[in-house]
Amino acid sequence: MKKVVVAGASGLVGRGAIRAFLAAGDWEVIAVSRRKPDGLEGIRHIAADLFDTQACAKIFSGLGDVTHLVYAALYEKDDLVAGWLDPEQITRNDQMLRNLFEPLSGAAKNLRHVSLLQGTKAYGAHVRPIPVPAREDRDEFKSQANFYWNQESYLREKQKGQNWHWTILRPQIIFGDALGAAMNPIAAIGVYGALLKEKGEPLHFPGGADNVLEGVDADLLGRAIKWAAENDAAHDQAFNVTNGDVMVWRNLWPTIADALGMARGDDRPLSLAASLPPRAAEWDAIRKKYALAAPALADFAGKSLAYADFIMAYGSERSLMPAIVSTIKLRQAGFTEVMDSEAMMRKWIADLQAHRLLPPR
Repeated sequence: MKKVVVAGASGLVGRGAIRAFLAAGDWEVIAVSRRKPDGLEGIRHIAADLFDTQACAKIFSGLGDVTHLVYAALYEKDDLVAGWLDPEQITRNDQMLRNLFEPLSGAAKNLRHVSLLQGTKAYGAHVRPIPVPAREDRDEFKSQANFYWNQESYLREKQKGQNWHWTILRPQIIFGDALGAAMNPIAAIGVYGALLKEKGEPLHFPGGADNVLEGVDADLLGRAIKWAAENDAAHDQAFNVTNGDVMVWRNLWPTIADALGMARGDDRPLSLAASLPPRAAEWDAIRKKYALAAPALADFAGKSLAYADFIMAYGSERSLMPAIVSTIKLRQAGFTEVMDSEAMMRKWIADLQAHRLLPPR
Protein backbone atom coordinates (compact mmCIF):
# COMPACT_ATOMS: atom_id res chain seq x y z
CA MET A 1 0.00 0.00 0.00
CA LYS A 2 1.07 3.54 -0.77
CA LYS A 3 0.45 5.90 2.12
CA VAL A 4 -0.26 9.58 1.48
CA VAL A 5 -0.55 12.42 3.98
CA VAL A 6 -2.90 15.18 2.82
CA ALA A 7 -2.25 18.35 4.81
CA GLY A 8 -5.05 20.91 4.64
CA ALA A 9 -7.53 18.07 4.34
CA SER A 10 -10.64 20.12 5.10
CA GLY A 11 -10.01 22.63 2.31
CA LEU A 12 -11.03 22.59 -1.34
CA VAL A 13 -7.75 21.08 -2.56
CA GLY A 14 -7.44 18.61 0.29
CA ARG A 15 -10.95 17.24 -0.15
CA GLY A 16 -10.45 16.83 -3.90
CA ALA A 17 -7.13 15.07 -3.39
CA ILE A 18 -8.52 12.71 -0.74
CA ARG A 19 -11.37 11.66 -3.02
CA ALA A 20 -8.94 10.99 -5.88
CA PHE A 21 -6.62 8.80 -3.80
CA LEU A 22 -9.50 6.89 -2.20
CA ALA A 23 -11.08 6.23 -5.60
CA ALA A 24 -7.89 4.52 -6.77
CA GLY A 25 -8.30 1.85 -4.10
CA ASP A 26 -4.62 1.13 -3.44
CA TRP A 27 -3.82 4.09 -1.22
CA GLU A 28 -3.99 4.58 2.52
CA VAL A 29 -4.93 8.19 3.20
CA ILE A 30 -4.03 10.19 6.30
CA ALA A 31 -5.89 13.49 6.51
CA VAL A 32 -4.25 16.31 8.45
CA SER A 33 -6.29 19.34 9.49
CA ARG A 34 -7.56 21.04 12.62
CA ARG A 35 -10.95 19.40 12.15
CA LYS A 36 -11.92 16.17 10.42
CA PRO A 37 -13.31 16.72 6.92
CA ASP A 38 -17.05 16.11 6.76
CA GLY A 39 -18.43 13.49 4.42
CA LEU A 40 -15.17 11.66 3.73
CA GLU A 41 -14.98 8.09 4.97
CA GLY A 42 -12.17 5.56 4.80
CA ILE A 43 -9.47 7.88 6.05
CA ARG A 44 -7.42 8.26 9.18
CA HIS A 45 -7.56 11.79 10.55
CA ILE A 46 -4.88 13.55 12.54
CA ALA A 47 -5.82 16.81 14.22
CA ALA A 48 -2.77 19.06 14.04
CA ASP A 49 -1.96 22.72 14.57
CA LEU A 50 0.79 23.37 12.04
CA PHE A 51 1.85 26.48 13.97
CA ASP A 52 2.81 24.30 16.97
CA THR A 53 6.40 23.22 16.31
CA GLN A 54 6.67 20.85 19.27
CA ALA A 55 3.34 19.14 18.64
CA CYS A 56 4.19 18.72 14.95
CA ALA A 57 7.55 17.17 15.83
CA LYS A 58 5.80 14.55 17.93
CA ILE A 59 3.04 13.83 15.41
CA PHE A 60 4.96 13.68 12.15
CA SER A 61 8.06 11.92 13.41
CA GLY A 62 5.71 9.00 14.05
CA LEU A 63 4.73 8.62 10.39
CA GLY A 64 7.76 6.74 9.17
CA ASP A 65 5.85 4.63 6.67
CA VAL A 66 4.47 7.56 4.65
CA THR A 67 5.40 7.45 0.96
CA HIS A 68 3.70 10.60 -0.36
CA LEU A 69 2.76 14.06 0.87
CA VAL A 70 0.19 16.49 -0.52
CA TYR A 71 0.76 19.85 1.12
CA ALA A 72 -2.34 22.02 0.67
CA ALA A 73 -2.46 23.69 4.09
CA LEU A 74 -2.93 27.45 3.98
CA TYR A 75 -2.99 30.36 6.40
CA GLU A 76 -4.94 33.45 5.36
CA LYS A 77 -5.41 36.65 7.33
CA ASP A 78 -8.84 38.06 8.13
CA ASP A 79 -8.31 40.81 5.58
CA LEU A 80 -7.90 38.25 2.82
CA VAL A 81 -6.75 40.22 -0.23
CA ALA A 82 -4.55 42.68 1.66
CA GLY A 83 -3.12 39.72 3.56
CA TRP A 84 -1.58 38.31 0.41
CA LEU A 85 1.05 41.06 0.65
CA ASP A 86 1.52 40.88 4.42
CA PRO A 87 4.95 39.67 5.63
CA GLU A 88 3.29 37.81 8.50
CA GLN A 89 1.18 35.77 6.09
CA ILE A 90 4.32 34.83 4.18
CA THR A 91 6.29 33.92 7.30
CA ARG A 92 3.55 31.83 8.87
CA ASN A 93 2.87 29.82 5.73
CA ASP A 94 6.59 29.17 5.40
CA GLN A 95 6.78 27.99 9.02
CA MET A 96 3.76 25.69 8.70
CA LEU A 97 5.41 23.67 5.93
CA ARG A 98 8.66 23.45 7.88
CA ASN A 99 6.89 22.34 11.06
CA LEU A 100 5.34 19.43 9.18
CA PHE A 101 8.12 18.49 6.80
CA GLU A 102 11.15 18.61 9.09
CA PRO A 103 9.97 15.72 11.30
CA LEU A 104 8.16 13.89 8.48
CA SER A 105 11.12 13.88 6.10
CA GLY A 106 13.41 12.75 8.89
CA ALA A 107 11.17 9.78 9.70
CA ALA A 108 9.78 8.76 6.30
CA LYS A 109 12.79 6.99 4.79
CA ASN A 110 10.73 5.69 1.86
CA LEU A 111 9.25 9.06 0.93
CA ARG A 112 8.77 9.17 -2.84
CA HIS A 113 6.92 12.36 -3.70
CA VAL A 114 5.71 15.73 -2.41
CA SER A 115 2.96 17.78 -4.06
CA LEU A 116 3.01 21.49 -3.24
CA LEU A 117 0.16 23.86 -4.07
CA GLN A 118 0.69 27.35 -5.40
CA GLY A 119 -1.61 29.32 -7.73
CA THR A 120 -1.67 32.15 -10.22
CA LYS A 121 -0.32 34.59 -7.63
CA ALA A 122 2.94 32.99 -8.78
CA TYR A 123 2.52 35.17 -11.87
CA GLY A 124 1.45 38.22 -9.89
CA ALA A 125 -2.26 37.90 -10.66
CA HIS A 126 -3.07 39.63 -7.37
CA VAL A 127 -1.03 42.74 -8.15
CA ARG A 128 -0.67 43.14 -11.94
CA PRO A 129 -1.99 42.02 -15.32
CA ILE A 130 -0.25 38.72 -16.00
CA PRO A 131 1.34 37.63 -19.29
CA VAL A 132 -1.21 35.89 -21.51
CA PRO A 133 -0.94 32.99 -21.35
CA ALA A 134 1.27 32.75 -18.28
CA ARG A 135 3.72 29.86 -18.60
CA GLU A 136 5.58 27.86 -15.99
CA ASP A 137 9.32 28.45 -15.62
CA ARG A 138 9.15 31.68 -17.61
CA ASP A 139 6.58 34.13 -16.28
CA GLU A 140 6.91 33.77 -12.50
CA PHE A 141 6.87 37.08 -10.63
CA LYS A 142 9.57 36.24 -8.11
CA SER A 143 10.41 39.86 -7.34
CA GLN A 144 7.05 40.06 -5.52
CA ALA A 145 7.28 38.64 -2.00
CA ASN A 146 5.11 35.52 -1.76
CA PHE A 147 5.16 32.51 0.53
CA TYR A 148 5.23 30.34 -2.60
CA TRP A 149 8.88 31.20 -3.11
CA ASN A 150 9.79 30.55 0.53
CA GLN A 151 8.16 27.13 0.48
CA GLU A 152 9.55 26.19 -2.91
CA SER A 153 13.11 27.19 -1.98
CA TYR A 154 12.85 25.22 1.25
CA LEU A 155 11.62 22.12 -0.55
CA ARG A 156 14.33 22.32 -3.21
CA GLU A 157 16.98 22.58 -0.51
CA LYS A 158 15.57 19.65 1.46
CA GLN A 159 15.52 17.50 -1.68
CA LYS A 160 19.28 17.65 -2.21
CA GLY A 161 20.78 14.17 -1.83
CA GLN A 162 17.36 12.55 -1.36
CA ASN A 163 15.45 10.03 -3.48
CA TRP A 164 12.07 11.78 -3.42
CA HIS A 165 10.69 14.23 -5.97
CA TRP A 166 8.28 17.13 -5.89
CA THR A 167 5.60 18.60 -8.12
CA ILE A 168 4.12 22.10 -7.88
CA LEU A 169 0.49 22.53 -8.96
CA ARG A 170 -0.85 25.97 -9.87
CA PRO A 171 -4.64 25.94 -10.17
CA GLN A 172 -6.75 28.91 -11.14
CA ILE A 173 -9.97 29.67 -9.20
CA ILE A 174 -10.97 26.43 -7.42
CA PHE A 175 -14.59 25.33 -7.10
CA GLY A 176 -15.66 22.66 -4.65
CA ASP A 177 -17.50 21.75 -1.48
CA ALA A 178 -15.32 22.81 1.47
CA LEU A 179 -17.26 24.70 4.14
CA GLY A 180 -15.52 27.69 5.66
CA ALA A 181 -12.70 27.65 3.10
CA ALA A 182 -11.05 31.01 2.61
CA MET A 183 -11.56 30.99 -1.15
CA ASN A 184 -14.71 29.05 -2.10
CA PRO A 185 -16.82 31.03 -4.61
CA ILE A 186 -19.63 28.45 -4.55
CA ALA A 187 -20.32 29.09 -0.86
CA ALA A 188 -20.30 32.87 -1.31
CA ILE A 189 -22.57 32.81 -4.36
CA GLY A 190 -24.83 30.21 -2.75
CA VAL A 191 -25.50 32.32 0.35
CA TYR A 192 -26.00 35.47 -1.75
CA GLY A 193 -28.46 33.64 -4.00
CA ALA A 194 -30.37 32.14 -1.09
CA LEU A 195 -30.88 35.55 0.50
CA LEU A 196 -32.18 37.03 -2.75
CA LYS A 197 -34.36 34.05 -3.55
CA GLU A 198 -36.04 34.13 -0.14
CA LYS A 199 -37.15 37.68 -0.88
CA GLY A 200 -38.51 36.67 -4.27
CA GLU A 201 -35.76 38.45 -6.21
CA PRO A 202 -33.75 37.16 -9.19
CA LEU A 203 -30.01 36.56 -9.01
CA HIS A 204 -28.53 40.00 -9.59
CA PHE A 205 -24.92 40.16 -10.74
CA PRO A 206 -22.87 41.86 -7.99
CA GLY A 207 -19.52 42.14 -9.80
CA GLY A 208 -17.79 44.82 -11.79
CA ALA A 209 -16.04 44.92 -15.14
CA ASP A 210 -15.69 41.82 -17.28
CA ASN A 211 -12.57 39.72 -17.14
CA VAL A 212 -11.67 36.48 -18.88
CA LEU A 213 -10.69 33.92 -16.24
CA GLU A 214 -10.19 30.20 -15.78
CA GLY A 215 -11.47 27.88 -13.09
CA VAL A 216 -10.71 24.36 -11.97
CA ASP A 217 -12.97 21.72 -10.49
CA ALA A 218 -11.65 20.54 -7.10
CA ASP A 219 -12.05 16.88 -8.10
CA LEU A 220 -10.23 17.38 -11.39
CA LEU A 221 -7.43 19.08 -9.45
CA GLY A 222 -7.39 16.15 -7.03
CA ARG A 223 -6.93 13.72 -9.90
CA ALA A 224 -4.10 15.88 -11.26
CA ILE A 225 -2.43 15.69 -7.84
CA LYS A 226 -2.76 11.91 -7.79
CA TRP A 227 -1.40 11.72 -11.36
CA ALA A 228 1.61 13.81 -10.35
CA ALA A 229 2.30 11.55 -7.38
CA GLU A 230 2.80 8.52 -9.63
CA ASN A 231 4.26 9.77 -12.91
CA ASP A 232 7.90 10.38 -13.72
CA ALA A 233 6.94 13.16 -16.14
CA ALA A 234 5.76 15.22 -13.16
CA HIS A 235 9.01 14.91 -11.22
CA ASP A 236 10.45 18.27 -10.11
CA GLN A 237 8.11 20.24 -12.36
CA ALA A 238 5.54 23.01 -11.94
CA PHE A 239 2.21 22.74 -13.77
CA ASN A 240 -0.70 25.10 -14.30
CA VAL A 241 -4.03 23.30 -13.82
CA THR A 242 -7.41 24.49 -15.16
CA ASN A 243 -10.63 23.02 -16.54
CA GLY A 244 -9.41 23.71 -20.06
CA ASP A 245 -11.92 26.39 -21.02
CA VAL A 246 -12.35 30.04 -20.05
CA MET A 247 -15.13 31.92 -18.33
CA VAL A 248 -16.60 35.39 -17.96
CA TRP A 249 -18.76 35.84 -14.88
CA ARG A 250 -21.60 37.63 -16.66
CA ASN A 251 -21.78 34.84 -19.23
CA LEU A 252 -21.90 32.22 -16.47
CA TRP A 253 -24.54 34.05 -14.46
CA PRO A 254 -27.63 32.59 -16.24
CA THR A 255 -26.28 29.06 -15.63
CA ILE A 256 -25.61 29.80 -11.97
CA ALA A 257 -29.05 31.36 -11.55
CA ASP A 258 -30.75 28.37 -13.14
CA ALA A 259 -28.82 25.94 -10.92
CA LEU A 260 -30.10 27.85 -7.90
CA GLY A 261 -33.65 27.80 -9.27
CA MET A 262 -33.66 31.52 -9.99
CA ALA A 263 -33.95 33.93 -12.91
CA ARG A 264 -30.98 36.02 -13.98
CA GLY A 265 -31.35 39.51 -12.53
CA ASP A 266 -29.83 42.88 -13.29
CA ASP A 267 -26.30 44.14 -12.90
CA ARG A 268 -26.25 45.49 -9.35
CA PRO A 269 -22.69 46.01 -8.10
CA LEU A 270 -22.48 44.94 -4.48
CA SER A 271 -19.68 44.03 -2.10
CA LEU A 272 -20.61 40.63 -0.70
CA ALA A 273 -18.00 41.01 2.04
CA ALA A 274 -19.59 44.24 3.25
CA SER A 275 -23.29 43.53 2.67
CA LEU A 276 -23.81 39.87 3.60
CA PRO A 277 -22.42 39.53 7.16
CA PRO A 278 -25.03 41.98 8.56
CA ARG A 279 -27.69 39.64 7.13
CA ALA A 280 -26.55 36.63 9.15
CA ALA A 281 -29.92 36.45 10.92
CA GLU A 282 -31.67 36.12 7.55
CA TRP A 283 -29.38 33.19 6.70
CA ASP A 284 -30.19 31.63 10.07
CA ALA A 285 -33.91 31.90 9.26
CA ILE A 286 -33.32 30.19 5.91
CA ARG A 287 -31.35 27.41 7.61
CA LYS A 288 -34.24 26.84 9.99
CA LYS A 289 -36.95 27.04 7.33
CA TYR A 290 -35.31 24.43 5.07
CA ALA A 291 -33.74 22.34 7.87
CA LEU A 292 -30.30 22.92 6.40
CA ALA A 293 -27.17 21.28 7.73
CA ALA A 294 -25.20 24.42 6.82
CA PRO A 295 -23.51 26.38 9.61
CA ALA A 296 -23.87 30.07 10.38
CA LEU A 297 -22.97 32.51 7.62
CA ALA A 298 -19.52 33.36 8.99
CA ASP A 299 -18.60 29.67 9.20
CA PHE A 300 -20.14 28.78 5.85
CA ALA A 301 -18.81 31.56 3.61
CA GLY A 302 -16.36 33.50 5.76
CA LYS A 303 -13.42 34.99 3.84
CA SER A 304 -14.89 33.62 0.60
CA LEU A 305 -17.11 36.69 0.45
CA ALA A 306 -14.07 38.94 0.06
CA TYR A 307 -12.61 36.47 -2.42
CA ALA A 308 -15.81 36.60 -4.50
CA ASP A 309 -15.60 40.39 -4.57
CA PHE A 310 -12.02 40.12 -5.84
CA ILE A 311 -12.55 37.54 -8.58
CA MET A 312 -15.77 39.19 -9.81
CA ALA A 313 -13.96 42.54 -9.97
CA TYR A 314 -16.35 44.39 -7.68
CA GLY A 315 -15.55 48.10 -7.90
CA SER A 316 -13.82 47.89 -11.29
CA GLU A 317 -15.50 49.84 -14.08
CA ARG A 318 -13.15 49.15 -16.98
CA SER A 319 -12.60 45.76 -18.61
CA LEU A 320 -9.59 44.01 -17.18
CA MET A 321 -6.76 42.16 -18.83
CA PRO A 322 -7.48 38.42 -19.18
CA ALA A 323 -6.03 36.16 -16.50
CA ILE A 324 -5.17 33.12 -18.60
CA VAL A 325 -2.49 30.50 -17.98
CA SER A 326 -1.14 27.91 -20.37
CA THR A 327 -1.84 24.27 -19.53
CA ILE A 328 0.10 22.88 -22.49
CA LYS A 329 2.95 21.67 -20.30
CA LEU A 330 0.58 19.61 -18.14
CA ARG A 331 -1.18 18.06 -21.11
CA GLN A 332 2.06 17.22 -22.91
CA ALA A 333 3.26 15.54 -19.73
CA GLY A 334 0.24 13.24 -19.78
CA PHE A 335 -2.63 14.70 -17.73
CA THR A 336 -5.33 15.56 -20.25
CA GLU A 337 -8.60 15.75 -18.28
CA VAL A 338 -10.90 18.69 -18.98
CA MET A 339 -14.26 19.88 -17.69
CA ASP A 340 -16.87 22.33 -18.93
CA SER A 341 -17.00 25.17 -16.40
CA GLU A 342 -20.78 25.58 -16.71
CA ALA A 343 -21.19 21.89 -15.88
CA MET A 344 -18.83 22.39 -12.93
CA MET A 345 -21.00 25.20 -11.54
CA ARG A 346 -24.09 23.04 -11.78
CA LYS A 347 -22.28 20.10 -10.21
CA TRP A 348 -21.20 21.90 -7.05
CA ILE A 349 -24.41 23.85 -6.54
CA ALA A 350 -26.36 20.59 -6.89
CA ASP A 351 -23.95 18.91 -4.47
CA LEU A 352 -24.51 21.55 -1.80
CA GLN A 353 -28.27 21.34 -2.36
CA ALA A 354 -28.23 17.54 -2.10
CA HIS A 355 -26.34 17.72 1.21
CA ARG A 356 -28.79 20.33 2.56
CA LEU A 357 -26.15 23.03 2.62
CA LEU A 358 -28.16 25.26 0.30
CA PRO A 359 -31.94 25.47 -0.08
CA PRO A 360 -33.42 23.11 -2.68
CA ARG A 361 -33.55 24.27 -6.28
